[in-house]
Amino acid sequence: MGKGDHLFLVDGSGYIFRAYHALPPLTRKSDGLPVGAVAGFCNMLYKLIEDTKDEFEPTHLAVIFDAGSKTFRNDIYPEYKANRVEPPEDLVPQFSLVRDATRAFGLPCIEKPGFEADDLIATYARLAHEAGARVTIVSSDKDLMQLVNDRVDMLDTMKLKNIARDQVIEKFGVPPEKVVDVQALAGDSTDNVPGVPGIGIKTAAQLIEEYGDLETLLSRATEIKQNKRRENLIEFAEQARISKRLVELDRNVPVEEKLEAMGVREPDPETLIGFFKDMEFNTLTRRVGERFNIDVDAIPATGAHPPADPDEAPQKEKQAVSRTERGGMPGATPKGIDADFANANYVAVTALPDLEEWVARAREQGFLAVDTETDSLFPMRARLVGVSMSLLPGEACYIPLQHGAGDSLDFADAGGQQQIALGDALKALKPLLEDRSVLKIGQNLKFDMIVFRQHGIELRGYDDTMLMSYALDAGVHGHGMDELSELHLGHKPIPFSEVAGKGKAQITFDQVPIDRATAYAAEDADVTLRLWHILKPRLVAERRVGVYEMLERPLVSVLAEMERAGVKVDKAVLARLSSGFAQKMAEYEEEIYELAGERFNIGSPKQLGEILFDKQGLEGGRKTKTGAWSTDADTLEMLAAQGHDLPQRVLDWRGLSKLKSTYTDALPEYIDPETGRVHTSYSLAATSTGRLASTEPNLQNIPVRTEDGRKIRSAFVAEKGNLLISADYSQIELRLLAHIADIEALKKAFAEGLDIHAMTASEMFSTPIKGMDPAVRRRAKAINFGIIYGISAFGLANQLGISRGEAGEYIDRYFKRFPGIRDYMENTKDFAHKNGYVETIFGRRIHLPAINSKNPAEKSFMERAAINAPIQGSAADIIRRAMIRMPRALMDAKLAARMLLQVHDELIFEVPEKEAKKSCETVAGVMSSAAAPAVHLSVPLDVDARAAKNWDEAH
Repeated sequence: MGKGDHLFLVDGSGYIFRAYHALPPLTRKSDGLPVGAVAGFCNMLYKLIEDTKDEFEPTHLAVIFDAGSKTFRNDIYPEYKANRVEPPEDLVPQFSLVRDATRAFGLPCIEKPGFEADDLIATYARLAHEAGARVTIVSSDKDLMQLVNDRVDMLDTMKLKNIARDQVIEKFGVPPEKVVDVQALAGDSTDNVPGVPGIGIKTAAQLIEEYGDLETLLSRATEIKQNKRRENLIEFAEQARISKRLVELDRNVPVEEKLEAMGVREPDPETLIGFFKDMEFNTLTRRVGERFNIDVDAIPATGAHPPADPDEAPQKEKQAVSRTERGGMPGATPKGIDADFANANYVAVTALPDLEEWVARAREQGFLAVDTETDSLFPMRARLVGVSMSLLPGEACYIPLQHGAGDSLDFADAGGQQQIALGDALKALKPLLEDRSVLKIGQNLKFDMIVFRQHGIELRGYDDTMLMSYALDAGVHGHGMDELSELHLGHKPIPFSEVAGKGKAQITFDQVPIDRATAYAAEDADVTLRLWHILKPRLVAERRVGVYEMLERPLVSVLAEMERAGVKVDKAVLARLSSGFAQKMAEYEEEIYELAGERFNIGSPKQLGEILFDKQGLEGGRKTKTGAWSTDADTLEMLAAQGHDLPQRVLDWRGLSKLKSTYTDALPEYIDPETGRVHTSYSLAATSTGRLASTEPNLQNIPVRTEDGRKIRSAFVAEKGNLLISADYSQIELRLLAHIADIEALKKAFAEGLDIHAMTASEMFSTPIKGMDPAVRRRAKAINFGIIYGISAFGLANQLGISRGEAGEYIDRYFKRFPGIRDYMENTKDFAHKNGYVETIFGRRIHLPAINSKNPAEKSFMERAAINAPIQGSAADIIRRAMIRMPRALMDAKLAARMLLQVHDELIFEVPEKEAKKSCETVAGVMSSAAAPAVHLSVPLDVDARAAKNWDEAH
């Protein structure tokens, strides 16, 4: 490169955000992957190339990106850019795709860890300038204006404006060579550059023009006449110097890519078209085809995949290339992936230098599998016993930390074998685990994430093999590591009982000898890495990336924080309720004995069956395989619907008994002694429809249909000075049925805010809404909700206490009034029989393996599941999207609200009293718009959000 050459340096990171904010959201139709920013970026880059080749005649061109959020400036000033919010959720998966797009154009894609894109631009501009070439920086970023000189200018392509020396003076009031001094004084709230309080750009420019430069100004600050300005310049002089180091670009970055490699050349049309087709950019595909006179139909899509870790905004692209060369990325056939596990190399890392070597290798490679070993299944209470890592299939290590340590954290010897001190090991691991540019791969990573957070480590940049499997095969099989290992790798991992024993003899993992612990723990990391190599490519090949990226992976960190937050439970309220339930149960028992004519064990199904069917001769009973009478809830409800008092009282007694044993008596045992709160655990992959499951304790099954059940929620309270907010979707599944089945009458009713049950009753029974008998509305409500679950005439008859024939007439009349629902049901069943699965509106695939069963009962059950799954699954997807977006929305609104619980269609928050109103509005706004932009619903999503001292009052 020399005189006569013209180098274009494109601020790629700036282009991404411009593209994202300038264009409406866009998703790839085949799988819902967000690609709007990618499309905008490609259009901008294509236009830049076409528009500049004649007017500016660039000879060299490169696109420069930020490599990571942490740079040398954070070492100078840790708070640098600390107030910047995370990028929008639907933008995150697009960062790596934009880099793929750059390479598809045949352009250098340059970034360097530890430095910002601006530093690279500054360095290349200097090198080109020294070589005698002209430089144009394609950006409008004010931070780059310090680089402008006689042969370096800037181009704002959005405004078609050239930025040279005069434009910089117009912007800052000083020439380019003094811009850094002005910025050092004025600071920058966006990047959290402190500057000097009370001094803005205009004042800073006047001071620099008067005194010449920053150091001269600071040395003569006592001459300043204005008191406050003089005092601030003296007091914050060092802060101004730090600010200058932050805003001054590094023009001497040790770059690897040479200027000569940036020569402009035509892109390979087949590569570019292949990428555009993969992204489903039809206009761009056609444009390139016309430009090069190529038949685009003859060129296949490349199958370009989204980023290995879409949570990391900037990826280390150079590292990604080196990974591909070594066969380490998904889609390649990594060395050893099919090797026998007997040949695996597992080692214990018991010295700090060895751990540092593993960390360095992981950082250089750019990805690793990681797992934790603890002494408890409750992550909030668990001690971190050890950490395992795997870098290649068949190669893993275990880092024992607290084996044999008991309560001592200074223990460094276990059975004669040295261990790394816990603090030293975590200090070595923390930068790696918190670095977004290094992908951490885990299995059920939420557990490990919480354990690490308890030790001050925030796990960033991750993939979860459990959730990959769930996105691919929900309903087909389980997603635990052992099951996935046997299914995909043909290998049965070492069972926990083999290293820790069983039953009363079982020991905790900190008591397991390190050699046995190493074999067990390192194998877990190895298996996880191997599973990742298999499952990650399937996400792309089977078009499941959108589901994984929009609904699964981002939720892990959200749930981890919810579980860590927990919820306060008032023991005194539970104690009062328990006493009241016990007294009421005793009253029920006496009634039951009187109705039965004798005393018996009410909790014994056998004795109850004999009373009901042998002694009282009630009809409708059925016997189980053991020959005993069935007294399950369905049987008792059927008998109660026939007007029999005894089975109804037994149902009442059972309900109270469960409330007492499961909640009022058991919940106090779950209160964490350190936090004073209950920390439930959420399972992301426990249901086939996407619904979350809550365990230890289960807070999603608290009965809410009875007055006694609702009382349990009154024990869930806010801390002093706070309130609980309950935000609940109103009839979300009925709304989704109206949307999915395209029922105009229902859609219209929801759009107009009508009482949907009264409207249904009016349609079915030709009854005016005004003055409607509540019993008529209640029947319509039962049918509305029953239809979603494929209710039968038998079920509806029991629910309403009417004859089966009358119930059947109601259902028939319902389908005649809303024929689209019957069409939806039949079409959905046909689709399920043909394909073996159904899908939610977001593309979540719910497999139904037994849909074509020869067993009529099983087949019928699966058909009902097929009808309900797209509706319930879509509702689950919507609340997942709301939860994923919620933390950012609350932060943007500067609210201190914390999301605590999710119970089906409801979210619970704790919020300072003074912020309750604004928090309710923000939460409702996020929830009501959660489907967009991926799906545009034809019905509104209404959300009821209320604040109160306890959960019951807020609901």
